[in-house]
Amino acid sequence: MNVLQKKFAVLDGQTVHSYTLKNDAMEVTCINYGCIITKILTPDQNGVLENIVLGFDSLEEYQKFSPYFGAVVGRTAGRIKNGEFELDGQTYILPQNENNNHLHGGIEGFDRKLWDAEVIEAENEVGVEFSYTSADGEEGYPGNLKVTVTYTLNNQNEFVISYHGVSDQKTLVNLTNHTYFNLSGNLKRDVLEHELTINSNQFAELNMELIPTGEFIDVNETAFDLREGKKIREGVESGHPQNLLAGKGYDHPFLLNENNHKEIVLFDEESGRKMIVKTDEPSVVLYTGNKLEGQFDIRGTKSRNYSGLCLETQGLPDSIHHSHFPSCVLEKDEEYFTKTTYMFSTAK
Repeated sequence: MNVLQKKFAVLDGQTVHSYTLKNDAMEVTCINYGCIITKILTPDQNGVLENIVLGFDSLEEYQKFSPYFGAVVGRTAGRIKNGEFELDGQTYILPQNENNNHLHGGIEGFDRKLWDAEVIEAENEVGVEFSYTSADGEEGYPGNLKVTVTYTLNNQNEFVISYHGVSDQKTLVNLTNHTYFNLSGNLKRDVLEHELTINSNQFAELNMELIPTGEFIDVNETAFDLREGKKIREGVESGHPQNLLAGKGYDHPFLLNENNHKEIVLFDEESGRKMIVKTDEPSVVLYTGNKLEGQFDIRGTKSRNYSGLCLETQGLPDSIHHSHFPSCVLEKDEEYFTKTTYMFSTAK
C-alpha cells in the first residue's frame, strides 16, 4: 500500500494536490480542494480496473460545473428552510443559494475550500487527513469550527471516511460526502439497472422545495421499499408523488434501521461490482442524479440524468426546524465525530 502525491492545479497562488491511495487491488484519488474524491478504481468480475465515480480532470471544471461531485459538504448537508435558524434565542441568517433556501453549506461551503492535507502511511492502511478551520460567521454560521476529514484505504478494500469537529461556540454541523457512484465502470451505462438495498422502514416526506415536511412515510408497498433490494429504474418509473416530486427518482432521506451492519448495498449485475456501506449516521440521503442532463461533459461523456447516484450518510436535513429529528446542534467544545465505511467486492 502506498500514497502517490501529485500537483493537480494552482488556486490563488497555492498548489492543489492530488493523493492516490493504492492497495493490492484498487485505488482512490482525492484532492485537497473540497476533499473531492476524483476517482475510485475497482475491478469488475473479470478483473478489469475501471473508475466507478463521477468527476473531472481539471479544477476549472469542478469550480464551473460540479454538482458537488465527490466533495465533502458542510457545515450542514442538505437544505435549511429559508436560510435561517435560531439558537438560544438568536437568529442566524445563511446564504440562500437554492431558491429561498440554504443548500450544502452555502455559496462558499466546504466543497469550495482548500484544505490542509497530511499523508498517512501505516502498516495496515494508507490515507490522507484533511483539516480546515471555518471561521466564526463564515457563511453565516456561529463559532470557529475546526474540522478534520480523514480518508483511509486498507487491503480488505475498505475505504473509510471519518469526520471530526470542535467549535468554540454552539453551532450546527452535519457533514457528508457527495460522491456520485456508477458501478458500471468508466460511465459505460447509467445506474438505472443498479440494484440498491437500504435497511429502512421509513423515509422523510419532502415538500415542493425538497425540504422535509417533518413527516415520515412508511416504505411498505412503495418504490421506497428497498429492504430486499430494488433496481433504481423502479423509482424512476414510479408514479408515487414523492418520486415525481424529486424529478422522477429519489432525493430523499431514509431513516436507517440499524448502524454499522451492511445497511446499504449497491450492486451492478453486469459488471459484478458490489459496494457495501456501513455508517453510524441516522440516515442516508439517496439522490439518483435526476437533474444531470446535458449540463457538461464528464471526462468526454455528455452528462445525462441517472449518470450516477449519491448515498449521503448524514443527519436528517433541516433538523434544526424539527425537534423530533436527531439534532445537528454541536455544543461549545463538544466533539463531533462520525464515520462511514465503503467496502468493495465483486459477486460472480
